[in-house]
Amino acid sequence: MARWVPDTPERLQRAALELFAERGYEQTTATEIAQAVGLTERTFFRHFSDKREVLFHGQQSLTDAFVSGVRHAAPDLQAVELAASAIRSAAFLFPDEKRSQSRARQRVIDGNPALQEREALKLIRLGAALADALRARGVDDLAAEVAAQTGVMVFGIAFARWIRDGEQRSFGQIVDEVSRQIGDVVRPLHTGT
Repeated sequence: MARWVPDTPERLQRAALELFAERGYEQTTATEIAQAVGLTERTFFRHFSDKREVLFHGQQSLTDAFVSGVRHAAPDLQAVELAASAIRSAAFLFPDEKRSQSRARQRVIDGNPALQEREALKLIRLGAALADALRARGVDDLAAEVAAQTGVMVFGIAFARWIRDGEQRSFGQIVDEVSRQIGDVVRPLHTGT
């Protein structure tokens, strides 16, 4: 009987990324991923519905962190400030030691249109959850949608910069920079100039 080993999903993720980089996403099977860490295909499917989900494991944690950031934010914040709080509350999911794994994951996604579609769907769902959390805080529909979409855009740009080769700044530092830059870009819309 196989002995239980902790962190099985993470081990499967690391093995999958290595195999995807070595052989390609389409050429790698769930069985090969499981065998790479000494597990069976059945164990793989206990943790993931298919090999695609190896790349998207943790999506619920990201959504939960965003929603928690809105729920626990100061009561007097505006909608966009609440969205910024959501992003900051998720920054712990992107520690520096996970940057190389995130880069490898993104390379796999960038090389496969079906995975790109799944990544886009993830961001849409994240935006919908953020908008719902903002509405639950009493933000009106339009402000909730604008703030949620802005928040997801800031997150996406910050993530892309965080995984760039040679980038050393923390995810939180990059989020702050992107937030300021987006504010500068859209300010003329507000002032009418």
